[in-house]
Amino acid sequence: MSPRTSQADAPARTTYLGMPTVPPRSPYGTGNLRGDRKFPRAAHDELRNDQLRRNLGKATHTIRAKRLAVTGELPDWEALRDAGSAIKTDTMNRLPELLEQLEAKVTEAGGTVHWARDGAEANDIVTRLVQQTGSDEVIKVKSMATQEIGLNEHLAEQGIKAHETDLAELIVQLADDKPSHILVPAIHRNRDEIREIFRDRIPGVDPDLDSVPAHLAAAARAYLREKFLTTPVAVSGANFGIAETGTLSVVESEGNGRMCLTLPDTLITVMGIEKILPRFADLEVFLQLLPRSSTGERMNPYTSMWTGVTPGDGPQNFHLVLLDNGRTAALADKIGRQALNCIRCSACLNVCPVYERAGGHAYGSTYPGPIGAVLTPQLAGMDVSSDDPNSSLPYASTLCGACYDACPVKIDIPSLLVELRHQHTEAAGTTAEQLAMKAAAAVMGRPGVYRAAQKASGLGRALAGRDGRISHLPPPFNGWSDTRDTPAPPKQTFRAWLASEEGAKTMRAAAKEGREALRTTTAEEGARGRSAGAHAEDAAGSRADGDVHDEEEQ
Repeated sequence: MSPRTSQADAPARTTYLGMPTVPPRSPYGTGNLRGDRKFPRAAHDELRNDQLRRNLGKATHTIRAKRLAVTGELPDWEALRDAGSAIKTDTMNRLPELLEQLEAKVTEAGGTVHWARDGAEANDIVTRLVQQTGSDEVIKVKSMATQEIGLNEHLAEQGIKAHETDLAELIVQLADDKPSHILVPAIHRNRDEIREIFRDRIPGVDPDLDSVPAHLAAAARAYLREKFLTTPVAVSGANFGIAETGTLSVVESEGNGRMCLTLPDTLITVMGIEKILPRFADLEVFLQLLPRSSTGERMNPYTSMWTGVTPGDGPQNFHLVLLDNGRTAALADKIGRQALNCIRCSACLNVCPVYERAGGHAYGSTYPGPIGAVLTPQLAGMDVSSDDPNSSLPYASTLCGACYDACPVKIDIPSLLVELRHQHTEAAGTTAEQLAMKAAAAVMGRPGVYRAAQKASGLGRALAGRDGRISHLPPPFNGWSDTRDTPAPPKQTFRAWLASEEGAKTMRAAAKEGREALRTTTAEEGARGRSAGAHAEDAAGSRADGDVHDEEEQ
């Protein structure tokens, strides 16, 4: 999507007329957009963690209830959702021109804009900018984009320490853990676990620290305050970038982000190109949709905005890194592109029965849950290798539709999941499942063969146990029996039973019962009709009498 060559000095790609190149996805093996196991196996292990399931269940139910309460207060909530969806769709349709407009406005306000084709380029740009300041430390505002590209790990390799300042991100970082939720990265941890993490990892913390939330927050505050006051470089993400004015915005609940955005001398913002909005007035819609959908609050406690550089106030060096990393590839998909409308509210995660039980780590990506199951394969691909873990993500859903109902910008996630399943099936070539479906179609299309197959299926009764169920099927059907039992075939097929004397007798009795029920219903309706007619005549007579009396009174 970059309209110009990146400033990372990467070799330019040539596109000849009539031979457009396929938009690149996030490079394989970089960043955090691919796990090392497929979702079913990872979820199977996570389901054994009872503490995880309790933590997730409590947290998601609480947030879900709060969201329903505050969205129910607005009579125009659905109109707001429509407006948000329309603005984002319009943005995607005009993305190139809006990005150029944003660059011009940021530059005009004293900032510097860098274009990054992928996460590797973005990491190199940020590293170079930090090294130019002479600092070996940065403080960070919570940022999904920097998690996506693995910025912290890259900086560490270059001898630069990144300090997360969001409380939940700090917990995850201190525990050498990974985020499991878009909004609440440490949602899988409870108070007691957090207390132990702080005791072990925060220098000088009170060894008698308890699990009271206020005390835990105070311990984190004391640790972070020194970082805020001594670190000259900050790295942030952005919830929104306004093309009209060059304004960037971060919304948060704690105020730590504002400390990062105002105290350091240098501020580096990494923003996915889809986060742009056309006009400043568009924030009116999204600053109502986002807090209600994410935390169940009427407004964000801290909404920070900045435009370029203001002499003597705030950071005096501002850099904006516009990140593609597969977003252009997603934009090129006429169906899947609506996933780029996501505003990262996490409402879909909080209503998803699969996420609630499996947790975020099972998805293997920075973006878990329903939106991650559609966004991750589009950014990084899902058929890069023969056993690509991302290929399982579109199937990590029951297609119940709860995510679509909760999405504040009305992304049709179930339809996107079905489309990605289709794309994966087309790319997979001939598989055992496809061969099985073709064989089933061939059998069902020939009545004689179908009857023979029904008779042959009776042999399966020999595989059943005393309970009449088959617990293990041979390949390729063992995937089914690994998670559920299969009823043994009946002694008699439906066709055979229907053709027997018993079947014929049962059908005659059912037909007779149906006729009698129909006669009874018809009689009752006739009686009700006659009664209604009589009541109507009485009412008409009463009205006529009333009219006479009224005339007499007048």
